[in-house]
Amino acid sequence: MAIEVTDGNFEEVVIKSEIPVVVDFWAEWCGPCRMVAPVLEEISKEYTGKALVAKCDVDSNPQVTLKYGIRNIPTVLFFKNGTVADKQVGAVPKNNFASKLNALL
Repeated sequence: MAIEVTDGNFEEVVIKSEIPVVVDFWAEWCGPCRMVAPVLEEISKEYTGKALVAKCDVDSNPQVTLKYGIRNIPTVLFFKNGTVADKQVGAVPKNNFASKLNALL
């Protein structure tokens, strides 16, 4: 299950993670974000123990959103060892997310 990350816990959950982290930057009002959400939920279940899937609401977390230059949503950032290793902007099929994540494992 995807976990919620915020300005307050982003560093602890994402940056300090021992395993790759997929962060979905989204908003409640965003249609394409709602299309991506179930796909990332599936990935979070399939990669349990190998990778972490997190969600960050851009409206509630302006510091993290600004730090990573999120201008369009959904934007999914792939973190490995505390740094951004890959990025996907927009709604895409599950295999796009999976292939980017597999490259980090």
